[in-house]
Amino acid sequence: MSIILEVEDLLIRRGGAKVIELPYFSMSAEEKVAVVGPNGAGKSSLLLGLACLIERASGRISFRGAEVSSHAEIAYRRRIAVVFQEPLLFDTTVLDNVAEGLRIRGKGRGEARDIARDSLNLFKVGHLTGRSAHKLSGGEAQRVSLARAFAVRPELLLMDEPFSSLDLPTRIELAEDLGRILHESGTAAIIATHDRIEAFHVVDRLVVIDGGKIIQEGTPKEVLAQPANAFVAAFRRTSGSA
Repeated sequence: MSIILEVEDLLIRRGGAKVIELPYFSMSAEEKVAVVGPNGAGKSSLLLGLACLIERASGRISFRGAEVSSHAEIAYRRRIAVVFQEPLLFDTTVLDNVAEGLRIRGKGRGEARDIARDSLNLFKVGHLTGRSAHKLSGGEAQRVSLARAFAVRPELLLMDEPFSSLDLPTRIELAEDLGRILHESGTAAIIATHDRIEAFHVVDRLVVIDGGKIIQEGTPKEVLAQPANAFVAAFRRTSGSA
């Protein structure tokens, strides 16, 4: 399978300190990867760096074989979508929130709304189209946020702790739905999380990081069954229950 994203010698500094040191990382088209680790491990910084939303000190990011230079970042960001821990919805209706990204990409109002409705139905919130986005529950808001990201048909979806503020039953249900949708659509995805519950339901590969460095990677079962060191073993015991 072809490589969709390739990273070489990535260095990210925040406040002068090194937060990401990544000699090499790649993922295949349609692959689902979880970046897991405790709070402060560098998960969010890595995703923001991969999305070119924060500046990298050095390193090379390539997307489908083409380098994402500073001049190509806007075009690259139009081919991906990012979902944050907080839904960050506009103060308008649910339907208009999901249609907005499509209109920015040149879709007409009618077509954008049709695609938005389909995406909302996919995430089981099609009945909320006319509701104010600021009157949703936490689970509803995150489903709308995911629907907005999927509506633009991203080639790569990046998600930063998208379920962390939700209660356990809501988190499990949404993770199961997201995993199904990702695999049915064939969308490549990276999810940053500190909870292996989400990873088991969504991804093909775990990448464990600490101190901004990769400690171990493999399938979820491989990492949990054969931790590379005491840190991974301890994280396995404290990161939730599968």
